[in-house]
Amino acid sequence: MKAITLFIVTCWLFPFLSPAAEARSKAATGASSSMPNILFILADDLGYGDVRCYNDQSKVPTPNIDRLAGGGMRFTDAHSPSTVCTPSRYSLLTGKMAFRINYRSVFEGVGGPCLIREDQLTLPQMLRNQGYATAMTGKWHVGLSFFDKDGQRITKGGIEGVKLIDYSRAIPDAPVHRGFDRFFGTACCPGTDYLYAFIDGDRIPVPPAGVLDKIKLPRHPYAFDNRVGMIAPDYDLEEVDMVFLKKSREFLEQHAKSHPEKPFFLLHSTHAVHLPSFAAKPFQGSTKAGPHGDFIHEFDWIVGELIKTLEQLGMADNTVIMLSSDNGPETTSVVHMRADHHHDGARPWRGVKRDQWEGGHRVPLIVRWPGHITAGVSHATVCLTDVIATCAAITGAQLPANAAGDSFSFLPALTGKPDGSPRRDYTLHQTISLALAIRRGPWKYLDHRGSGGNNYDRGELKPFAHADTAPEAPGQLYHLETDPGERTNLYFKHPEMVKELKALLDASKASGRTAPRVP
Repeated sequence: MKAITLFIVTCWLFPFLSPAAEARSKAATGASSSMPNILFILADDLGYGDVRCYNDQSKVPTPNIDRLAGGGMRFTDAHSPSTVCTPSRYSLLTGKMAFRINYRSVFEGVGGPCLIREDQLTLPQMLRNQGYATAMTGKWHVGLSFFDKDGQRITKGGIEGVKLIDYSRAIPDAPVHRGFDRFFGTACCPGTDYLYAFIDGDRIPVPPAGVLDKIKLPRHPYAFDNRVGMIAPDYDLEEVDMVFLKKSREFLEQHAKSHPEKPFFLLHSTHAVHLPSFAAKPFQGSTKAGPHGDFIHEFDWIVGELIKTLEQLGMADNTVIMLSSDNGPETTSVVHMRADHHHDGARPWRGVKRDQWEGGHRVPLIVRWPGHITAGVSHATVCLTDVIATCAAITGAQLPANAAGDSFSFLPALTGKPDGSPRRDYTLHQTISLALAIRRGPWKYLDHRGSGGNNYDRGELKPFAHADTAPEAPGQLYHLETDPGERTNLYFKHPEMVKELKALLDASKASGRTAPRVP
């Protein structure tokens, strides 16, 4: 009798519940299959201006991303947690800014151990706790532990460290030990690393057999970012993303066949469009924007193929699709694309990857959820640390008080309905050097001089340098509504705002979190 009453009450309440409350109510009645699938497509170094729906002057066609945006919510004020790969990915997976663990670089080769502690709640683990099947395909880049023949963890860098790997030993801190049921991908950057080999689960089934021969690779201005490392015989630098797509499709097809009643979370993390720009052969010469344009085009095609697979399997209508990038566009690609093809991957912002200015961390973010999100544009300020809190709200999960300390749900921005979750009032930003900044409303305070990342005093970036209008100031203050290009430093004109934002930044560092603790 109690079960019948609960069923009747639940059915009566569903039309009036928020998505989060609905998920919790359905979970209480055992209806976990009604929870939406979640597909997160994470590009590498895809700039705000690389996508046509964000930049009408883009020289690269991105029809599939544009269609995704046309059917969902396109965020104009979304930010990567860092201006480089590793800390951004750590923060996406944990909801915690990486400067809090004092990590300032990016991994390469056998770099590790994993930045995510074994007992730390991750996005996939949270969803697995909610009954989701979890999988990841592609670039990991959050650190892994490799061992030599004596069982000692390798700490030597470069190709010499890779040569020490004992491939019979498992990787104890692989993604499958951090919340994912399945993983197929690479340790670090797939096209520019000392270890060119695929990881399946927590092992490398086909170890490197020799040194990469760069003579056989394409030669163009976007081709010189790959290190001479050890490469496996099944590893083709021009086909890496096609392999990742194949593996993600296999997961989706197997899941639809074996567990159609169970929701899934898939993180598809691409090599594209990180340098070197080695598009697969079908895409070489496919655009009028050179090799890097071809690579962006390939990424767009992959997005279309993933959506097509969901449609063919009948899962598209019950899948939340999120698409974003781990930071802004790379220096070399921006410099050459501007000169050669009049394409600006950072447009309309100042700065590029590694910089604290907007071009280094303002990224595309598109979310589609049929039946729940009305297509449109949101100007809400969002950080990718917010994904874990948003997915918790969607699925009805309760985040522990000690988890995801910099994560705020942006579900209300998606649905237009308040869900009672805390609101994000400001964002924190960090560079590879751990230089920090804070943004609240139109005001942005950089707690340092210069870009915080790249050097504009020499080299290919020197022509793009802008003189600081307050060169004696120890920091920078910009009003983004009146000065979106961050050209006029208002540090001395608004000392009260500098003091206020500096105090808020310092307090946020000291407190260890920006999101309020949930009892």
